[in-house]
Amino acid sequence: MKDFGQYVLFLGSLFVRRETFKTYYHLVLEECIQIGIKSTFLVMLVASFMGAVTTVQTAFNMVSPLIPNFVISQVVREMTILELAPTIIAIIYAGKVGSSMAGGIGTMRITEQIDALEVMGINSSSYLVLPKLLASLIMYPMLVIIAGFCALLGGYLVGSLSGIISPTDYIYGIRFSFNEFTITFALIKSVVFAFLISTISCFKGYYTQGGALEVGIATTKAVTTSVIAILLSDYFLAELLLNK
Repeated sequence: MKDFGQYVLFLGSLFVRRETFKTYYHLVLEECIQIGIKSTFLVMLVASFMGAVTTVQTAFNMVSPLIPNFVISQVVREMTILELAPTIIAIIYAGKVGSSMAGGIGTMRITEQIDALEVMGINSSSYLVLPKLLASLIMYPMLVIIAGFCALLGGYLVGSLSGIISPTDYIYGIRFSFNEFTITFALIKSVVFAFLISTISCFKGYYTQGGALEVGIATTKAVTTSVIAILLSDYFLAELLLNK
């Protein structure tokens, strides 16, 4: 509870004594490149293989001849949009981006760079963390959209090339009985996950104490705590938004 209270106070400190809009504008753009653009290839690669593997495994478990082939792509669509694209990519995002945030801010803490910012009258938490939070909220939903597209494309290519499902059946299954709210649900999850990963990782890094060893420990805690928060929030969001 002590850590949670400190985390809430940390969130509140992000919005007091802020810098000028121009300062944040440049910082957010730099973070968008670091967080989003440099993660795009990894997200595309992972998502494509997720879609391909899901297609193969779904086809393998279609044991009844009474089930039409287009159900394969329908299952891939639902799994990709509801869970694989937002949640699995969030865990990868926590490992790549979250660890980088925690490690970078933790290093600044032990080298007294954060103390130097405070001495100059700058709100260090707002200056260092708020751009990362805003960039994460902007870029992660875009990464989820890219991941969803690549997963469906990967399933299409594997299904077509291996003969598991014809291209016509695959496209028909993707379009069959489509519920538009699943897209909204995935984007809501992506915003929540982006907020949790960026704030938790920065929080763990910001309050690092000790030396280089403690930076590594803080980075590990940031990733594990972010993953637990992702899984818990995933369950609660599903109960809140899907359980009717």
